[in-house]
Amino acid sequence: MDKPFAITLDVGSSLANKTGTWRTERAVHVDRMPPCNDACPAGENIQSWLYQAEEGGAGYERAWRKLVEENPFPAIMGRVCYHPCETACNRAQLDEAVGINSVERFLGDHAIEQGWAFDPPAERTGNRVLIVGAGPTGLSAAYHLARLGHEVTIRDAAPLAGGMMRFGIPKYRLSREVLDAEVNRILALGVTLELGHKVTDVVAEQESGGFDAAFLAVGAQVGRHADIPAGEAARVIDAVSLLHGLEVGERPLLGRRVVVYGGGNTAMDAARTAKRLGATDATIVYRRTRDRMPAHDEEVTEAEEEGVLMKWLATVKHADEGELLLERMELDETGFPRPTGEYERLAADSLILALGQETDLSLVEGVPGVEVDRGVVKVGPDMMTGRPGLFAGGDVVPSQRTVTVGIGHGKRAARQIDGWLRGGRAQAPARHEMATFDMLNTWYYAEAPRSHRRHLELARRRSTFEETVHGLDASTALYEARRCLSCGNCFACDNCYAVCPDNAVLKLSDAPNANVNGYAIDLDYCKGCGMCVSECPSGAIKMVPESP
Repeated sequence: MDKPFAITLDVGSSLANKTGTWRTERAVHVDRMPPCNDACPAGENIQSWLYQAEEGGAGYERAWRKLVEENPFPAIMGRVCYHPCETACNRAQLDEAVGINSVERFLGDHAIEQGWAFDPPAERTGNRVLIVGAGPTGLSAAYHLARLGHEVTIRDAAPLAGGMMRFGIPKYRLSREVLDAEVNRILALGVTLELGHKVTDVVAEQESGGFDAAFLAVGAQVGRHADIPAGEAARVIDAVSLLHGLEVGERPLLGRRVVVYGGGNTAMDAARTAKRLGATDATIVYRRTRDRMPAHDEEVTEAEEEGVLMKWLATVKHADEGELLLERMELDETGFPRPTGEYERLAADSLILALGQETDLSLVEGVPGVEVDRGVVKVGPDMMTGRPGLFAGGDVVPSQRTVTVGIGHGKRAARQIDGWLRGGRAQAPARHEMATFDMLNTWYYAEAPRSHRRHLELARRRSTFEETVHGLDASTALYEARRCLSCGNCFACDNCYAVCPDNAVLKLSDAPNANVNGYAIDLDYCKGCGMCVSECPSGAIKMVPESP
């Protein structure tokens, strides 16, 4: 029978003496941590669901179900996440990072179109958990707790669910139909949602409702104000109130010339919203320079494309009817802005303050064991406050305030709450060694330029709240998924099996009655040459010293 590769020996035919006796090191197949997985604040197993998506067709549902094991919001995250996974992607050193976020959005949208639902819990525990806040953190926690079999009730003061996903992210970035679809899928698990219910005393609500545990997940929905002197006729509004008002049908009178004071993503959203509301001039005033701006590059770029102007190194000193007084700033040697004493006037019909958000923590005032420091609640590694059974996460604890981080907090909190209710503590999964670019053999990967999502025409972007960024179609999503290098994890390419000079690599699928994939090393014949390691495309094999 012809040999499939350049193999001339059958196992055991090299010598009567087994060549494994020469070995000082041996090859071991390993699972390493892909950098995309490690960088995901929501803790997704990105590489695993990309692997399923590479099949297309029925593989898309398997990919979606693998994805939602960790994150119930793929369609939302495919729109609003700033994809740190792509920043970490090893493929960026080869050509361009894999479009992970765009594939995630495709899977999320496809699931909505197909009507896929979450699997119900196998059993009910009888435990009841109260969640305060129907934003990304609270909804994520509710989802995971419900799948673990607990009875969950969410209470929120707002008239609609979603938190800052609804009241802080404009429609041109996140379709409300998509938001509602993914929220309703969680509620279909049996989660109870009570809107228009403001919790003023979390302990009283927990005790009166007979809840076994409670989770604080209120968002940072209070705009931070600056002490800026203003005349009586000056029109000043904070960005959070502006965006919230639009969601409930209010249309503020901003005028033609709008100035936004701040440098974060909310400032970009406010300025871009002002343009869509009819402002001819929308200017962002920021006291540092572009390279020190906290807003993400893509947000700044899209704002500039839509005609938003940027005024760097300036701060607002006074607001009057029709104009602002600005002071020019300069950066010292540490990058901190310092006033120069030089002033200028800028025409403005309204001033929008986008200086950050704070959380209303009055619901835990005076609660024994709950410690609040600088506007956030202190929690332990198990995300529990000093009061047993009261947990907190998302914007109310020290963390980066993004939707993705909030979703990750909700998942972690759910697992810790589940462990506590069961009389134990959730254990963090063991960390694997990171799969770095130098571990890969990129010779085996073809050049494959990244697919980029299309944008809405610029004229329509400036005048409507239609979604700015489009999704991928099925064929492009399939192509993008297949660009994954499977860093650190075997994808059954058969390279090790083919190149071993002693046929010491065995395919498990060839064994009688085998129902597994993968490989084993026949240590009787492996002499530790390391050829399999050097030829593994994904860095999923390593050499380890032979035991004495």
